[in-house]
Amino acid sequence: MQGTDSRPGAGPSRLMSLEVVSQEDALCDAACREIERRSLKRVDRRDFLRFCAFTAGLLGLGAGAVPQVVKAIEDAVKQRPSVIWLNFASDSGCTEELLKANYPNAGQLILETLSLDYNETIQAAAGTQVEEILAEALKRGGYILIVEGAIPTKHGYGMIGRRDMIEIAREFADRAKLIIAVGSCATWGGVPSGNPNPSGLKGVREALGVECINLDLCPVNEGILVATLVDYLLRGKMPELDEFGRPKVFYGQTIHDQCERRAHFEAGRFVERFGSEEERLGYCLYKVGCKGPMTYANCSKMLYNDRVSWCIGAGGPCIGCAEHGWVDHFAGFYERLPDVKAPGLGGVEVGADKIGIVGAVATGIGIAAHAIGTAVAGRFKAPPETAPQTPAAPQAPAAPQAPPEDVAGGEPPPSAQQPPPGHRSGPG
Repeated sequence: MQGTDSRPGAGPSRLMSLEVVSQEDALCDAACREIERRSLKRVDRRDFLRFCAFTAGLLGLGAGAVPQVVKAIEDAVKQRPSVIWLNFASDSGCTEELLKANYPNAGQLILETLSLDYNETIQAAAGTQVEEILAEALKRGGYILIVEGAIPTKHGYGMIGRRDMIEIAREFADRAKLIIAVGSCATWGGVPSGNPNPSGLKGVREALGVECINLDLCPVNEGILVATLVDYLLRGKMPELDEFGRPKVFYGQTIHDQCERRAHFEAGRFVERFGSEEERLGYCLYKVGCKGPMTYANCSKMLYNDRVSWCIGAGGPCIGCAEHGWVDHFAGFYERLPDVKAPGLGGVEVGADKIGIVGAVATGIGIAAHAIGTAVAGRFKAPPETAPQTPAAPQAPAAPQAPPEDVAGGEPPPSAQQPPPGHRSGPG
């Protein structure tokens, strides 16, 4: 057969591999050519296809959905849906995360396939020109609105062009077809809303009373943002959200459930202090403040820095930045998290210190029980017979004593000269 090695037991030939590669190239060629035409940059077909496969897997769609992901991106490139990115009370960390990713990345996907009409951090235009662009986008409506940063709800605490931030946010939210809040500042208030919060900072949902997709984490992982956009381009509607407005596909499990150090937690191996041998061995970080058991996110799957590492992977405990209110609820960041259930125990506050001892006791009990069962079953070996002893020199007889009477018949007991343990008398 063409493309197959005829030798017995041989696998597919190199020719067949080349045919598969050409099919992959054909699958994404149209989308890549459209991106190249608009961005004037070369797009590696294989990397682009890997990106589409990764996004499909992240969305739980499977490998069969890769062509649909490619087609959705191709259509987006042609239609260039408008994106408005507004910054309010934040440090622009999510924008930085977006821009520092490697290709194929969310930054290039948005900037080169969508029409990013406004982002004050990265836009080339300034002054009157950029305000006119923003006003034109608002007039058209139907854009995707991405909000970064918390919204001050008290007058005068956060203003742009002599207008309150909340007024600007409300105006643009009313004309958007989709609203995405990126980072913990935009989802619930984040770091600047920590107590006492004099400016009344709130997240988009609470401040504006609108339905939106909350992408928590500080900063948001750019992979989650791009996957959310691709999912919307594919289905034309919002994904299934949890009670905090987060996509369940990304925020459905705890950090603890997916942690690479989970086995150490189960075995009672904890880092007691930084710089210790336990830290070098990669033990569980619960005792030095890890909030993974109460934090819902997929950081261990997404990773940061070009999919290289994440907080726990780099040796730092999770501070819980995917959870609403984490700034106050999880402070201090290096203190133990109470009331977390450990397998088989009442809680980690008991288990973290004593799980090793409890495990050792349980092991000892198990060994003892096994020994008892073995004895009952008669599986213990009899001790070896005692070797004949050389008779000792005779000694002076002791003073005679009256033998005790047997309880039943008053007969004297057997001689005190008993055979050694294990001795078998007689021929048997």
